[in-house]
Amino acid sequence: MEDSVYPAERAYDEQHAGLDNPYDAPPVVDDLKTEARSRGLWNLFMQHDEWGAGLSNIDYAPLAEIMGRSVWIAPEATNCAAPDTGNMEVIADFGTPEQQQRWLVPLLDGRIRSCFSMTEPAVASSDPRNLETTIERDGEEFVVSGWKWWSTGAMGSTCEIAIVMGITDRDTDPKSRYSMILVPLDTPGVDVVRSTSVFGYHERGGHGVIHYDGVRVPASNLIAGEGDGYMIAQARLGPGRIHHCMRSIGMAERAFDLMVERAKSRVAFGGPVADQGVVRDWIAEARWRIEQARLLVLKTAWLIDTIGNRAARTEISAIKVVAPQTALWVLDKAIQVHGGLGVSDDAPLARMWALARTLRIADGPDEVHNMVVARRELGRY
Repeated sequence: MEDSVYPAERAYDEQHAGLDNPYDAPPVVDDLKTEARSRGLWNLFMQHDEWGAGLSNIDYAPLAEIMGRSVWIAPEATNCAAPDTGNMEVIADFGTPEQQQRWLVPLLDGRIRSCFSMTEPAVASSDPRNLETTIERDGEEFVVSGWKWWSTGAMGSTCEIAIVMGITDRDTDPKSRYSMILVPLDTPGVDVVRSTSVFGYHERGGHGVIHYDGVRVPASNLIAGEGDGYMIAQARLGPGRIHHCMRSIGMAERAFDLMVERAKSRVAFGGPVADQGVVRDWIAEARWRIEQARLLVLKTAWLIDTIGNRAARTEISAIKVVAPQTALWVLDKAIQVHGGLGVSDDAPLARMWALARTLRIADGPDEVHNMVVARRELGRY
């Protein structure tokens, strides 16, 4: 991070401005990937010894936190960026050998990118029972029809494959209604319409709005079996959520560093800003908020490693609320200490704030996770 990533942040922005496709990664990212691979810092998220580093969640947590300090560069530079991480885990866990060779291997090599098409613009996707996209069997093919959005990464020129969740049997119970299928983005009928922004930011890869208009793919592209979509989603989203939380702690720590440095270096009303009592209160509270959140992240990682996603669901939902809110609290105070600089792109704080605020919605809004925690706690009595 110190030698390569932080110094590349300015080059990243400068090169990005000159790209033909604004959603592609600047050339400096390829340089960082080469450096990361040379140091063995590659696919650190992947627990499978066959496919990745073989680290546990508790091993990966501090590494993901460090990468979260430059969240728009470091995860991709080490091939640990969402949504590819979750998609690779899905194909590794549930894919056929043919699917793994065709899609997992190039994803692990960093040669291609992927997207995950689950949420939809016309329905409240926080309740997955609302999803309307269909995946209908027609002989040896499936026909995919529907609209998806927030398909992160779809706008990049290296994004070649989507995992699409849709209805395969409308008449069964909701948990058996959905399936997931691999859809190459160059398949006729796939229309990547546009990207949505995040608080005005257009991130690398974009967030695609995609129309799947009668898209035909081989039946062999189905992941696991018909009706397994809900099960796969739960398996995918647990680790994905905690990865976001790990990186959120890293964002909070970097914001803390910047806040303290700014408070000590700026003079107002006859002395350093750090001498102001309110600023000292912010610094103290930021420190204990971060430490509390980190401990809950580590506990959750340990529980996933030892008893699994399902048994750790209370902690997964709890940390998904706590970590982004902690990062946002620290970022807000850091922005305040920086004054006008804090809301500009001359500092990383505004961009990190936008990302952290999005995490209160992405992978399930706070309210749904609080509902899960309350329901499980009430059920214990």
